[in-house]
Amino acid sequence: MTTETTPAVERQGMDVDIVCVGFGPATGGFLTALSRQLLKEDGSPRFESASAPGMPLQVICYERADDIGFGVSGVVTKGKSIRESFPGLEPSQIPMAAPVTEERVLYLLDPVGASRRSWLFKLKDAMIRSFKWMLPYENEAVKLPYIPPFMAKHGGLVMSMGQFNQWVGGQLMSSGAVQIWPGTPVAKALLDKGKVTGVRLLDQGTDKKGRPEAGYMPGMDIRAGLTVVGDGPVGTVGQQLDEQLGLPEGNHQREWAVGMKMVVKLRDDVDLKPGTVIHTFGYPEPEIFGFMYVYPDKVASLGIFVPTWFDTPVRATYRYLQHWMMHPYLWRYLQGGELRSWGAKSMQESGRRGEPFLAGEGFARIGEGSGSTNVLAGSGVDEAWATGVMLAEGVIDLLKEKKPFTRENLERAYVKRRRESWVEKEGKVAEKSRDGFQYGVIPGLVGMGITGFTRGLLNVPATPVQAYKRLRTLEEDCAGKISPEELGRIKEECRKKKTSLQEAIMERCGWPAIPYDGKLLVSQQDALLMGGKVQAPAGCADHVEFLDARLCETCKLRVCVEVCSGQAITPGPNGVPDFDREKCVHCGACLWNCSQPRANDPERSNLAFRAGTGGLHSAEN
Repeated sequence: MTTETTPAVERQGMDVDIVCVGFGPATGGFLTALSRQLLKEDGSPRFESASAPGMPLQVICYERADDIGFGVSGVVTKGKSIRESFPGLEPSQIPMAAPVTEERVLYLLDPVGASRRSWLFKLKDAMIRSFKWMLPYENEAVKLPYIPPFMAKHGGLVMSMGQFNQWVGGQLMSSGAVQIWPGTPVAKALLDKGKVTGVRLLDQGTDKKGRPEAGYMPGMDIRAGLTVVGDGPVGTVGQQLDEQLGLPEGNHQREWAVGMKMVVKLRDDVDLKPGTVIHTFGYPEPEIFGFMYVYPDKVASLGIFVPTWFDTPVRATYRYLQHWMMHPYLWRYLQGGELRSWGAKSMQESGRRGEPFLAGEGFARIGEGSGSTNVLAGSGVDEAWATGVMLAEGVIDLLKEKKPFTRENLERAYVKRRRESWVEKEGKVAEKSRDGFQYGVIPGLVGMGITGFTRGLLNVPATPVQAYKRLRTLEEDCAGKISPEELGRIKEECRKKKTSLQEAIMERCGWPAIPYDGKLLVSQQDALLMGGKVQAPAGCADHVEFLDARLCETCKLRVCVEVCSGQAITPGPNGVPDFDREKCVHCGACLWNCSQPRANDPERSNLAFRAGTGGLHSAEN
């Protein structure tokens, strides 16, 4: 596809010293720490460019999204590394940020009766309702009396990721020391005998298959001494390096989650203080976790996480988000609110065990795609920022020593730093903390507790498996609720109407219809219009590709269709789904939810998520 199948063409090129792929918290940390060391006190360059002799160091960052404040993502973080980078930081300096003032962890009971609860969960719920007068029970929820220290964020910050990125990016671009180019997707890394020599930008002027059309403009080759890969868990360059280089012995990337989120304007009479943090579990399904973070000015960020080990193929994330919002405990705060932004994102949940090779000839990996997320604490932004800072410190050392960016030098200057850091120590503690979820929700929660309280010495032993191996068939999933004959009729009717199978199955299983109010409870397609804006310019290849049509034709689950955050993937002719990039929000959930593994690589799916323009840009972030 795209540049791999187009004829050889002459490409323009540019030489720089350092090129960065993706602008998120990791690259923000890298560029912030690096830019402060590039000039002397008198304003003259501290280091001379190797690519442009006589000039300062040439550092450039390419970001796929059309704005550096992309997507909707609420964040709660201890902010240790971020505060170290900005001594004396006042949260009010960052739009929508506030110090954490209160934390609640809630177990939500099922007020509807449609949740896929095991007999053990149903028994627990019955006992809670029987003895609720003895418990901190309120509106079908129980507040945990104690928050484990490994989960607590007291003293930290609640932030909007988009606003934080804009705040950091604005300072970087005004410094003049580095360049950041949004709206410029990177198609691939340039490899020469195992060495990364830079990146190639996405071809423009092509059809949806990547074939040149009138106005074709080949993507430029950006040659660099160091390529910094911070493009996240579904980033094109990160995926390319993982495929070609493999992962370190024993590592894997089998655990994921899709986070679907909203920014909501609350009613004026809602009495939640800025900095309030609410985390939930138990509803709408036992496997689904939720969060709500309160910002200043009666604004809140909220959402749910649907993980790999949610075994049902009916992964109606948007519908589940709405049912979660209408839980009585939360709805008293949210009722009458107004949707301001909406979005979704995939998260790599393998943590330290999903770590790729952090450095090689001419490249280094930072951020979430480098396995920095702490899966025990549910924390990733501060860790990502810290990895960027550590790489910047290593790069400064090598520049001072006038040493090239070889694997050996980067291992010494960057990887060694990381191995000795708090990110590494806490990541190793958390490494096996979620293994218990391979057996179910309750063993998973118990396993996290054991891991946290023993600092990683004890864990529930299990080996995570690929997502497609966990999925039940629709017949298995609906057993006892919908007969095979009725299920067949529902599937055929949805196929003919090209409507959502997941909606039909949820309603047949007892989930009530959503009472749309036109402000907060809106259809999924209205959320694309009210809560954001999908940018999908013409003239480039589609970024979602179904590799082997035969696998799609024989697939019975088509989870890629059901899980798609923007309903951009729909049933197509002969079983191969259709893709409409004008609805795609670039969450990447389809990549790991595809139920068909590649014949030559069982760790990867039959769906490829490549470089592409556009995606969702919320009105707020």
